[in-house]
Amino acid sequence: MTTDRAGNQWAWWGDPDSSGPGVVAGSHLDSVPDGGAFDGPLGVVSALLAVTALRDRGFRPARPIGVVNFGDEEGARFGVACAGSRLITGALAADRALGLRDGEGTALADALVQLGHSTDVGRDDETLHRIGTFIELHVEQGRSLVDLKRPIAVSDSIWPHGRWRLDLLGEANHAGTTPLADRRDPMLALATAITSARTEAEARACLATVGKVLVEPNGVNAIPSRVTGWLDARGPDEGGVLALVAAVAEAVGVEATNESFTSTTFFDRALVARLARCLDDAPLLSTGAGHDAGILAASGIPAAMLFVRNSTGISHSPAEHAETDDCLTGVDALVTVLENLSG
Repeated sequence: MTTDRAGNQWAWWGDPDSSGPGVVAGSHLDSVPDGGAFDGPLGVVSALLAVTALRDRGFRPARPIGVVNFGDEEGARFGVACAGSRLITGALAADRALGLRDGEGTALADALVQLGHSTDVGRDDETLHRIGTFIELHVEQGRSLVDLKRPIAVSDSIWPHGRWRLDLLGEANHAGTTPLADRRDPMLALATAITSARTEAEARACLATVGKVLVEPNGVNAIPSRVTGWLDARGPDEGGVLALVAAVAEAVGVEATNESFTSTTFFDRALVARLARCLDDAPLLSTGAGHDAGILAASGIPAAMLFVRNSTGISHSPAEHAETDDCLTGVDALVTVLENLSG
């Protein structure tokens, strides 16, 4: 097992440095607060099981096969999703990454040092040159496969998506003595942002959520001096997403500070078609969720995804679930794909 400059973990069957770039499968292990058990880990475990199955049957790959565990895919601590893959591809600048801070004020640079990892992060061409093709298996984060009555799908694209910060300023004051007319309460602006996000999303066939809020000083009997809200916006059309964000910002009278944005990502079309064929014409699905596969695809690496049916259709929640038989079907599909691509 090796780690790259961003701390992502790689295991190789064969030597990609001497035998040419390999076929890589994997995903991530981190989660959102109170997240489910399948989002991320299913892809890492399935990749390991697929390699084990190929080795057990005596398969000899003509190309090296790798398994990867990307770090900080959800961005739950430092706020930038897919940080591990963004760093090694150069999509996230090292200076910006090292200065990111968590809710406790700890900088990413300090967290790396505490873990014994170097702060020499950034684009990692040595690692990128080892990746010829990347396949990410992932639990579906919706119910399309339930409705289609199919256990497996191939993803062909990822919607444009991003995160924006709204800094809403007010004036701290006593909640029990300050007349309503004299209050500068930023919570009212936050309420406007939340309802505006929903209204604008409905009008543009997009998705938008204000899912994280920081209130200062966060006292029951104190009018806040400042409220920070984070807007997550996604949709099938990039223009619609950006127009939604602009409308929400205008509604509350502030600039929306972009913290991350990914344009529409199309996975390698020839690769997608090849996977669908070798998996008995598996259906094609687009997704509104960001993934490391999308970051690699945007950097020019041929990439695609496999989705495993989620029986509840719920994700980023303990209710997220995939039946054992569907998970095993996913492993079998990954075995087929790896054999097809590395044989």
